[in-house]
Amino acid sequence: MNNTSIIPVNAVVELIALYLIFINILSFILMGIDKARARHHMWRISETTFYILSLFQGYIGILLGSIVFHHKTRKISFQIINLLMFINGAIIAIAILMHLGIILPLDIS
Repeated sequence: MNNTSIIPVNAVVELIALYLIFINILSFILMGIDKARARHHMWRISETTFYILSLFQGYIGILLGSIVFHHKTRKISFQIINLLMFINGAIIAIAILMHLGIILPLDIS
């Protein structure tokens, strides 16, 4: 980050960490809720919601929720799409952080 930054890098890192914790806890909880609703034949949370959460880096919570709640573990397409959304989101996040000067590009020369 350049010297003219208003927010210190440590604060940015802390905010990112808090965001990642929040989004993954939310994703995990929603997987549990969706599993409970599936058992009771109730209205379900759409897969699109989980794909969006993965895009916004909630993939770990979805993956752990899938394992803990034994939910959507057999649906390979769901797992693959969530992983791809997570990767896309990570690439976008890295590009934004590089643009803001928070992280520097690798010098591979």
